Amino acid sequence: MPPQLAIQEQLPPGETLAERLAAARAAGFDGLELLDADRSRAPELEPLQRHGGRFQTACPALGGWLGDFDGERRRRALDGLRRQLEGVAALGGHGVVTPAAWGMFTLRLPPFDEPPRTPDEDREVLLEGLAEVGEHAAAEGVVLLFEPLNRYEDHMVNTLAQGAELIAAAGSRGVRLLADTYHMNIEEDDLCEALQASAEVLGAVHLSDSHRHQPGTGHVPFEAIVATLAATGFDGVLAVECRLRGEPGEAVASAGRYLRGLLDSW
Repeated sequence: MPPQLAIQEQLPPGETLAERLAAARAAGFDGLELLDADRSRAPELEPLQRHGGRFQTACPALGGWLGDFDGERRRRALDGLRRQLEGVAALGGHGVVTPAAWGMFTLRLPPFDEPPRTPDEDREVLLEGLAEVGEHAAAEGVVLLFEPLNRYEDHMVNTLAQGAELIAAAGSRGVRLLADTYHMNIEEDDLCEALQASAEVLGAVHLSDSHRHQPGTGHVPFEAIVATLAATGFDGVLAVECRLRGEPGEAVASAGRYLRGLLDSW
């Protein structure tokens, strides 16, 4: 059986979540990746779920980051992740996505300032956060999905190997790795080898092509990636996270056809 195939909730056309879910399912997707799984959305989500809507993962913005430099913003992110995990658990879902940080600091773009923490201090903060939130995820029966980003968007965790090592060091069964094909296309020497090496801890994959547009429009080798995931016994969630090139409805439909065609050979 191929894994669940989702698309982020803002991408399909429609004025309401019900319309966007219907458009996603018509395009071949199993469900939606939510941008917010807080329990306050239950009145909107639960009726759709009763009619077959699937919401396996969430990728929220929380006003702070797991590895934030600011202690108050970091605490806000940790508490927000706990609430999001509770929301996904209530939906019978899989997990909640977070990077170490996004857009907070980079060593690779001007003005090339030094970060306010050392690499060892970054590591300590991330391990503390992964252990804390991972414990909560495990108690809820879901997972925190830790996502490496490319060097221009985060200075702390850029490769799957770095992410997997931190997860092992944190020692929580409630933390898994999320691989994003866009970031991997920048950072990994070989995308399939990186997926194979991290297979034991891989919990989800974000699908986006080389230029951040929908899968099938760039040069990411999705056929080889799907074959690699199938060979390693991947049982997590695949979710499209991208920008759309072309008319949005047709872009979503073409991405769904393309990916479903690959998964049909799983």
